[in-house]
Amino acid sequence: MAYSEQVLRRARERLEQAKAERERENDAHRREAYRRYPRLEEIDRELRQTMTQLMATALRQGEDPAQAIAAIREKNLALQCERDWILEAGEFEEGYLDETPVCTKCGGSGYIGSQMCDCLRELCRQEQKKELTSLLGSGQETFETFRLDVYPDAYDPKLGTSPRQLMKSNFNICRKYAQNFGEGSGSLLFSGATGLGKTFLSACIARQVADRSFSVVYDTAIRLFSDFEAEKFGAYAEENRGLSRKYFECDLLIIDDLGTEMTTQFTISALYHLLNTRMMENRATIISTNLADNEIENRYNPQIASRIIGTFRLVQFAGEDIRRR
Repeated sequence: MAYSEQVLRRARERLEQAKAERERENDAHRREAYRRYPRLEEIDRELRQTMTQLMATALRQGEDPAQAIAAIREKNLALQCERDWILEAGEFEEGYLDETPVCTKCGGSGYIGSQMCDCLRELCRQEQKKELTSLLGSGQETFETFRLDVYPDAYDPKLGTSPRQLMKSNFNICRKYAQNFGEGSGSLLFSGATGLGKTFLSACIARQVADRSFSVVYDTAIRLFSDFEAEKFGAYAEENRGLSRKYFECDLLIIDDLGTEMTTQFTISALYHLLNTRMMENRATIISTNLADNEIENRYNPQIASRIIGTFRLVQFAGEDIRRR
């Protein structure tokens, strides 16, 4: 799961803060215990010394270290017993002086070998959720709050059903997609007029997929192409380097309002490169647009239209503008 550099950076910063806080807490416990029982500080110092003596004896050449090692171990055990007795007599809570790391699996590094640890992955999930909330706004975009009653229930001969029945089917498609999202989930094309719930349902998918610890990038087409342009033509090239990487590497990319951006040869080239790369790497994409199939081909090119219309599952939206209703 490839989280964006911004999300990963913030998650790592939080992990470092948690590590520092744990170290401060451990230090405060140690100082309080030593203040109340100075003998504890002496014991801890002696224990460190016995460990050094044990290693030196084990490495000593030309003599059998077994007897010396046994004596050192005996002294070490006696010190530990005395230490435990003092802690128990002082009624310290269990583990009060155990300097446990912020994560027992990775020691607080965030990684086990080359694999991301669950502690860092959870922080990434939280930071991604914050990022999505800042982009999506109210935070009310959930499948539980989706309302079918705002769609007309009257039969529409053009649709062969009512807008409400059509949207009920769309709702079930989206909810199932989010619940079962994974490798090979495929891509969706949300098509229909303004104000029919395309953004709402794509936000519902984004939230649920992100909650399942997949990396999700949600952005409008305008902001997406703005990042591509800043990376390519921006005055501060070094600062803008890698701006587009998150769009290529995330598990799920959601492009909202495709067709509202200013179309140029650069945006067409960038869109083709993005869609083609994600398709070749079997990464899922959701596009919402007001454009019909022929408008997509006319606005962009046949290659882009082929990839969108030919490989994306069409989810057609119909009804009356919800915002007005």
